[in-house]
Amino acid sequence: QAQLVESGGGLVQAGDSLRLSCAASGGTFSRSAMGWFRQAPGKEREFVGGINYNAGRTNYADSVKGRFTISRDNAKNTAYLHMNSLKPEDTAVYYCAARLLSYGVIDYVPLNGRDYTHWGQGTQVTVSS
Repeated sequence: QAQLVESGGGLVQAGDSLRLSCAASGGTFSRSAMGWFRQAPGKEREFVGGINYNAGRTNYADSVKGRFTISRDNAKNTAYLHMNSLKPEDTAVYYCAARLLSYGVIDYVPLNGRDYTHWGQGTQVTVSS
């Protein structure tokens, strides 16, 4: 059973940095696109950013461009979300997701959560002012 497990969340102050990890197992995630989403209380889930199968393409929400960076290490089956200059409005539960099919590679970054096939359980990030 393919699964994703996020880690690295926590409570930080505005301006701090944090790195989230997403460890994948049970599937050939080196062929997948990986995405990060977040959901704040009372708000809909939103796309934060994503990376294609070989890290050749990335895409970010305007709200995090220049502050967040996504990377991946396919040898470790792990994707990362590097968050700098955190703001209180970044407070949310952060989810990683993967689009993994039974064949082929995902050479683009899906923006819609419905296009992802696997999801992690989420990790809380709280940024205090």
